[in-house]
Amino acid sequence: MTLTQDRTGTTTVATRVRDRARAAPGRVAMREKDFGIWQEVTWADYWENVQLVAHALLALGVEPGDRVAVHSENRREWLYADLAIVAVRGVTVGLYPTNPAAEAAYLLSHSGARILLAEDQEQVDKALEVAGRCPELERIVYVEPRGVRGRYDDPRLMSWTELLEIGAAHREEDPGAVERRMAATLPDDVITLIYTSGTTGPPKGVMLTVGNVEYAIARLVEGGGFASPPPSEKDLILSYLPLCHVAERAFTVWFNAAAGVQVNFAESIETVQANLREVQPTILFGVPRIWEKVLAGVEIRLESASPFKRAVTRFWLRVADRIGDELVRTGGTHTPRTRMLYGAGWLLCYRALRERLGMRRVRYAASGAAPIAPAVLKFYMGIGIAMHEVYGMSENTAVATGNRPGRIRLGTVGEPHEGVELRIDELTGEILTRHPGTFAGYWRDPRATADVLDADGWLHTGDVGEWVDGTHVRITDRMKDIIITAGGKNIAPSEIENALKASPYVKEAVVVGDRRKHLAALIGIELDTVGEWARRRGLPYTTYRDLSEKAEVRELVQRVVDDVNERFARVEQVKRFALLPKELDHEDGELTATQKVKRSAVERLFADLVEGMYRDR
Repeated sequence: MTLTQDRTGTTTVATRVRDRARAAPGRVAMREKDFGIWQEVTWADYWENVQLVAHALLALGVEPGDRVAVHSENRREWLYADLAIVAVRGVTVGLYPTNPAAEAAYLLSHSGARILLAEDQEQVDKALEVAGRCPELERIVYVEPRGVRGRYDDPRLMSWTELLEIGAAHREEDPGAVERRMAATLPDDVITLIYTSGTTGPPKGVMLTVGNVEYAIARLVEGGGFASPPPSEKDLILSYLPLCHVAERAFTVWFNAAAGVQVNFAESIETVQANLREVQPTILFGVPRIWEKVLAGVEIRLESASPFKRAVTRFWLRVADRIGDELVRTGGTHTPRTRMLYGAGWLLCYRALRERLGMRRVRYAASGAAPIAPAVLKFYMGIGIAMHEVYGMSENTAVATGNRPGRIRLGTVGEPHEGVELRIDELTGEILTRHPGTFAGYWRDPRATADVLDADGWLHTGDVGEWVDGTHVRITDRMKDIIITAGGKNIAPSEIENALKASPYVKEAVVVGDRRKHLAALIGIELDTVGEWARRRGLPYTTYRDLSEKAEVRELVQRVVDDVNERFARVEQVKRFALLPKELDHEDGELTATQKVKRSAVERLFADLVEGMYRDR
């Protein structure tokens, strides 16, 4: 019997963890920091905690199909809960840690969650504030007792310790209850609701089944759809992006359960850089904002270095740029010339740089969830990090396309994975996919399901794309974001925006111009990088707004815009821009929880700036 064969019935991520606990109980499954010290969790410990939580859920009356929500940062209890919910045939509903109370209320009420696992006082406060709008919510289990225990008098509250005690008592009374529930699992069971980012309306709950997830594992993990060779117990990952997002769930939970990859939890999003240096992962996934921020950080440190060190590093980064150009031409395969250049660069620059970035041992890196500027990817390739842009979405369980080692086409999201049917609509240019990982539909929203899933099983992704060399797919934009100028020209803004954001001085860029005579852009500066640039020039400032209003900063951004405009046709050039007076924020409704810009909201909130760019001067 292999690890993927469950003697009791349907294979799930829960049975995979159980089987690993039996086969290698002492091997480390995950690590998490407590008081500054990495604590190890073995597979035996992992499965023991999953069982206790699963028994507790049974004791609390969770039935097949019941929803259990998790509102927490990435931590071991997130995985214990997720696997326990799968084991008892429940449905995991993940909430972003940054979800404000109003969004939490919508997600809890729309999903009909019966139980909520809340990480700490902050999340408990949100839950109690909105509990009156969530009639199906019966229990709120808090993990961190500080600030909660003894402060609230609410019968729905229960500590994590109490939950485990209930689980232990239930297991003593009926030790086989969880295994019996697991044995009844069916491939069509819905095991999670993954809520979409909601850039143009309320989030929709994507229903993923046991079969969907197992298909994703077969394609992405066991089939080597991403890393080559496929992920294994020798690999390390750093878990830091929200686990309620399909990509992080795949890289953390599914890679861990299916391949035995060791998970290391970042302490927080603010400590990711430090945790990367400590862990030195072998597989690393990031969204464009992460890769862009790391690159901006390199620029900050470089400008602060001594003149000699700055000159040497800039020389080797220019060499890396040439290496990147050659790798782009060869699809990511080194030539004798690039190997020689990289070998010298490794000794004199790249090894130390990668060590500092926490990427010295990375054998596979991926960017996904949103488009990214090719120049950013080329930087990482040039310093020796095997970077691959990939594509997928919650609705197809993150299985669509990926750039494969040796077959990289920069500016594309790669080739369809094995077994994936993908076509591009001849009239609209929309990308359609079809495979067994296609979701079961939107929770409580059959009309929205019918809008994206046709009678033949094709998923209409809403992304516009084109074939490159007949093999690779290039995404040009979202269908809803295409700009049609007053002259009737169709323009995809994301490519222009990504080119602007490739600058270390630009954090956000929103290109506007629908039905207008020319394109314009709302631009948000990168505070750290521009702040360092201002400091070196003796330019005083107090706040983000103060800095963005400096004439010198506007001139800096104008040079970035001018440089980007040279790469585009005249009709695609940004004629005017305005600097945003504040950093875009999720809680202010300007960004989604995954840090995607809510384009319509930003245009509405900063309408005066937009109109100002179109007034005749």
